[in-house]
Order: sequence, then C-alpha cells, then structure tokens
Amino acid sequence: MKDYTVTHLKHLESEAIYVLRETSAQFENPALLFSGGKDSIVMTYLAKKAFWPGKIPFPLVHIDTGHNFMETINYRDSLVAELGASLIVGSVPDAIDAGKVREETGPKATRNRLQIPVLLETIEDGQFDAALGGARRDEEKARAKERFFSARTEFGEWDPKNQRPELWNIFNGRKHHGEHFRVFPLSNWTEMDIWQYIQLEEIELPSLYFSHQREVFERDGMLLAVTDFITMLPEEKSESKTVRFRTIGDATCTGAVESTASTVNDIIDEVAAARIGERGGRADDKRSESAMEDRKKEGYF
Repeated sequence: MKDYTVTHLKHLESEAIYVLRETSAQFENPALLFSGGKDSIVMTYLAKKAFWPGKIPFPLVHIDTGHNFMETINYRDSLVAELGASLIVGSVPDAIDAGKVREETGPKATRNRLQIPVLLETIEDGQFDAALGGARRDEEKARAKERFFSARTEFGEWDPKNQRPELWNIFNGRKHHGEHFRVFPLSNWTEMDIWQYIQLEEIELPSLYFSHQREVFERDGMLLAVTDFITMLPEEKSESKTVRFRTIGDATCTGAVESTASTVNDIIDEVAAARIGERGGRADDKRSESAMEDRKKEGYF
C-alpha cells in the first residue's frame, strides 16, 4: 500500500511553493531578493521547482555593498549562469560615489544600513510591486512579526501594527499605486529546516558555510575575518583559525564561529546543539536592542 505521509520538510516546501506561485499570480512585476546566503539560495531553488519546466519568471536582485566575501559573489554569478536567470545589481558604492548616501567612518563602520536607500531605489527603478525575501520568523524578534505578504508604504516603510490578517492561507496583495509588498515564503522554516532541506535536495552552497582556515580577529565577542574592508584596532591581533559562517552578510559585520563542521551532516549536528541564534554573530544586530526592527521600518529586507 502506498504511503501518503508527508514529511515536515515536504509540507514546508509545498507551503513555500504556494506562496511563490501566489506572488506570481497576484503581482505584475515581482523580484527575488538574492543575497548569496543559504536562505535566499533555498528560496531560489524553490522558485526553480515552482515554475519548472519554465524559467524563474522574475529577476534576482542583489544589493551589493562592495564589502561582500568573494566566495559569495562567485557563487551568485555561477548560479545565475546555471539558471539562465536575470540578475539586477543595486550598487552601494555607486550610490556613495553619486552622493546619494554617506558612508560611515571609523574602525567599526559598516555599509549595512546603506543598503536601505539603494534597495528602495532599485525597487522603484524596476517598478517592482513585490520583493521576495528569504527571512524566517525564527531568526530575530522583529522578523517574527512579519506576515507572508508584508505591506510597505510608498516610501518603503514597514509598520508592524498595520499588517493584514492571513487566515486559511488567503493572501491579500491589494495595494495603492507606489506601494509594494515584501513576501517571505520561508517564514515558517527554522535554521534546522533549512539545513535538513539542503541535505535532502543536495543543494550546493558557498564554501564559507563549511569549516576552513581563515585569518580572523576578535572584536566585541565575535570573530571577524581579516579583509581590506576592516581597520583593525591597535590592540586587536589576527590569528589563523578553523572557522565557518552560520550566516553570510558583509565582511564588516558578519562574525565567524570556530567549527570543524565540513559537511552538511556535521552542520546539522552543530545546529542541533547550538544555544545561540545564527544572527548572534551579526554586529549590525547588536547596535541596539531594536536594531533590526528600526532598519526594517526604514525599508530593510
């Protein structure tokens, strides 16, 4: 007798594919926000499944700060070529050169917040009425407030107290001219779900996620990679360690963890034993108790 039992991963996959197809059906010009991290990679993989045998019917949008790890950029270009997808890059360095944004100064400067006006400009220039993101509710308390369909004002602002109910998986994408939506197909996934799905589907990832030797230094309890983008303080000393990254962002604010996990199986065991969330290694989230929510209200991912 055939077994019709659906695993939790297949249920999450089905839910995400439904959200992706609803986005394509309800909006005229959606886009997929691609960072090169594991969540946006899984979302892109799901989009490929959702619209197979056709191509992904919307472009991938990457907001490039100029402070990315080269492994991330190489992976992005390789994946886009493999999928035959369209890639749109919003450039923070170009915005700085044009005087549209002002770069932070000092040894702890980061371009993380500068992504917001560049993202909003890219959405406006492309006339995108929906932007798909890989955020998950388990990542951070501000993201736990998100709906699948998250309304944004004409200025890209997010009001967590002014979101629409989503009963019985019925999504309301109606909006006024100039407004847009952020859509989060992976809302109900956890970090463990992501890694188990990567294992199940044998999805290739950037090498940064697996253990490797790297020159790092400690700052504010985090291990930051030694790069041309970071100015080390006189008291900070670099050393070579075996590390990996649980989350991938700018080199200036993404901390590594000491780890010997070199396979997906090893990482799943490591995640199961972890007592700190993956964004515990992100300096941009530690600037204040409400750092993520403040950025999201301004239009962040």
